[in-house]
Amino acid sequence: MASPAFASPTPDWDATERRLDADGFAVLERLLSPAQCESLAGSYQDDSAFRSRVVMARHGFGRGEYKYFAYPLPSLIASLRETFYPPLTRIANRWHETMGIETRFPATHAEFIQRCHDAGQTRPTALLLQYGPDDYNCLHQDLYGEHVFPLQIAILLCEPQRDFTGGEFVITEQRPRMQSRASVVPLRQGDGVIFAVHHRPVRGSRGFYRVNLRHGVSRILSGNRHTAGIIFHDAR
Repeated sequence: MASPAFASPTPDWDATERRLDADGFAVLERLLSPAQCESLAGSYQDDSAFRSRVVMARHGFGRGEYKYFAYPLPSLIASLRETFYPPLTRIANRWHETMGIETRFPATHAEFIQRCHDAGQTRPTALLLQYGPDDYNCLHQDLYGEHVFPLQIAILLCEPQRDFTGGEFVITEQRPRMQSRASVVPLRQGDGVIFAVHHRPVRGSRGFYRVNLRHGVSRILSGNRHTAGIIFHDAR
């Protein structure tokens, strides 16, 4: 079966890498078409596509809910993981080398997923999130186990101001001995944001050091918001 086509052309990976190095995140505009977004958002009602449902308020994660896809993944979700893993691996391996982390990532996503499965991380982590009025997502990190790929992608499936208001994607960065810096990432329907899962390297006056990042979603003021999360490692 042919891989689904994405709406946007191949990203400028050099520019994307520079943005990730500078800010810890980079936006890919119009990654998915409106039709792809609406199809993905609509699939939230099909419980057969998912392995579990999480109501955030029950766990102190915020308000709203999300569902983890089951294997086999929908073709669009599988294609996103397989297509974006190789170029992101180049960045991930360089970041780990810069931060003095020994782990290196293999060339293909299949090899990396086998590494996860060999360590008991066998549950897929790609997910759909659903928010309504007054829902929000607390700042967090999507780690899930020993083997963590250091970059992930969130794709907004709804159009701000038309389908919902509020609900901005927020990422915070904690540098040593400094207060946290927050960034609000502007997204339109179909845009994806690549961002650091946990740590990233930042150059200081004495060389590179690690900064800690968390991400979340501000309160939805009106309407409904759906997001797809593309996480490259599986969970225990």
